[in-house]
Amino acid sequence: MTTRKYQHIAVLKGGLSAEREVSLRSGAAVAKALEGEGYRVTEVDVGRDIAQRLAELKPDACFNALHGKYGEDGCIQGILETLGIPYTHSGVLASALAMHKERAKDAMKAAGVPVAEARLVTRASAQAAHVMPKPYVVKPIAEGSSVGVIIVGPHLNEPPLKISEGGAPDEIVMVERFVAGRELTCGVIDGKATDVIEIVPLKGLTFYDYEAKYAPGGSKHVLPAELLPNIYQLVRKYAVLAHDALGCRGVSRADFRYDDTPGGTGELICLEVNTQPGMTATSLVPELAGHAGQSFGALVAWIIEDASCNR
Repeated sequence: MTTRKYQHIAVLKGGLSAEREVSLRSGAAVAKALEGEGYRVTEVDVGRDIAQRLAELKPDACFNALHGKYGEDGCIQGILETLGIPYTHSGVLASALAMHKERAKDAMKAAGVPVAEARLVTRASAQAAHVMPKPYVVKPIAEGSSVGVIIVGPHLNEPPLKISEGGAPDEIVMVERFVAGRELTCGVIDGKATDVIEIVPLKGLTFYDYEAKYAPGGSKHVLPAELLPNIYQLVRKYAVLAHDALGCRGVSRADFRYDDTPGGTGELICLEVNTQPGMTATSLVPELAGHAGQSFGALVAWIIEDASCNR
């Protein structure tokens, strides 16, 4: 029988972010898998009383299955550090850095990872006029799962009205050059790159949005991605470089665009690094691990055994 560092695991799920529903699904899947691996598991729907609840529960470690604000931006990580409870995935600084899209771009660019040009403006400014040559993307500065992402196409004379929705006029958003082409993703597990998936949105969706990520049949995954060998290995190289540049730990996933369209630029761009990749039935990192021969149970067991403080 395998010796475990930890016996009683609190699976943190739900939370307060716009990604609550998918986090509940991730958490449920992780809890079931950990129980199947022989752990004692308590599922915790995270609220503002989380510090008190964990102090009473006294788990050996926490599996962080939260997504979005408060869950992957350094907040829950800081609470766990203060309580001295080992936890999974990246630490306070790496989580906060990766979640802030502009700061993450700065760190990745300095490490030699190509990123798309972008600027920060208020939501009102983005709504009032085009602040960048079309096409471009408008996205919240610190959200995941493509929440709130708007693509402004080349034929729009004025910015779409929905830019003004979902936030205050003085809220800061990122306006980023749109990169055409293929959507690619690559995981990093224990410091090593996985294979590469190409994601093809279905149902008439224009990009890998929230629905494509989490709705059954929302996208088609091509694994391994059908790329030239040099491009394939470049994606894997950049995924590890980005993971290391941000100081990530455990598991992460980097998303890319590759423009091999007719007459396109041929560029490969890293869009972002996810420090809390999804763990649902349609999630990418479990699929990548499975392709390499690692079961979902073995993956989550490795992640929890990698848990620590001071990450």
